[in-house]
Amino acid sequence: MSFVEYGDTIKNGDTAIVFLGHESMFPVKVQHGNVTQTKYGVIRHSTDLIGKKYGSRVTCSKGGWVYILHPTPELWTMNLPHRTQILYSTDISMITMMLELKPGSIVCESGTGSGSLSHALIRTVAPTGHLYTVEFHQQRAEKAREEFREHGVEHLVTVTNQDVCKNGFGVSNVADAVFLDIPSPWEAIGHAKSALKAEGGRICSFSPCIEQVQRTCLAMEEYGFTEINTLEILLRVYNVRTISLQIPDLGKAAEDNSSTSFDCSNPSNQGISCVNLQQGTVQFKSGVPLREMVGHTGYLTFATKS
Repeated sequence: MSFVEYGDTIKNGDTAIVFLGHESMFPVKVQHGNVTQTKYGVIRHSTDLIGKKYGSRVTCSKGGWVYILHPTPELWTMNLPHRTQILYSTDISMITMMLELKPGSIVCESGTGSGSLSHALIRTVAPTGHLYTVEFHQQRAEKAREEFREHGVEHLVTVTNQDVCKNGFGVSNVADAVFLDIPSPWEAIGHAKSALKAEGGRICSFSPCIEQVQRTCLAMEEYGFTEINTLEILLRVYNVRTISLQIPDLGKAAEDNSSTSFDCSNPSNQGISCVNLQQGTVQFKSGVPLREMVGHTGYLTFATKS
């Protein structure tokens, strides 16, 4: 099993996602003889998981059932153990696009953190690219190596435990892109420039505070980066629901003509329910934004090495 190569069947040692619902799922490492407890009962790995196809519906001991899903970077982002604050798919998708990543790209990243972005970068550059990721904290770096090995992507990533602001990324003039998610990214801009290829390489810095962005932009200008721009991603979710609107009373003459003037079979009236026309109401599908939404995550600053 690999996060970049799909497998049909569940094997011993795989990491699988137990899906109870869109708001309830968790990862499990499949092992012979192990069991996993859920609110629907016990899942026995040897009989219920190993050898079954990914996507199968598994019946638990209490009669309830769950789906067993193949892991993806998106699912891992939603279920990974948090060692640090992480980036979510909304920001990750923009980072991947703006850094112009593709299979075969060489990417440098700091810091590794919980590995949310790392898994997405690895999938994007596979099968011939490589990720060089630097983590300042030794235990987090060791845990990241362990996860990459368990997920079958260790050949696509090199994890280094060092201070990127002092020691850089450990590579020079090879990277197509550099990503920084550290408290003081302006201190690593010089090392990022050294890691990037001769010209045209892209850099991205993620910072939660605008003061960090200002200092980073000044450092980018100092080191000769061009096309510097900063953006913020906000996700706005809409709740689609059916609403009933009362037909206005336009007088008896209009009421007499209503049955002939409104044709339910007319294609232009698709999506409008005619069930309640005689009761004086008509139903429409309407999209309404949620009362609360996830707001600011951070600022993404992009630039190009000239």
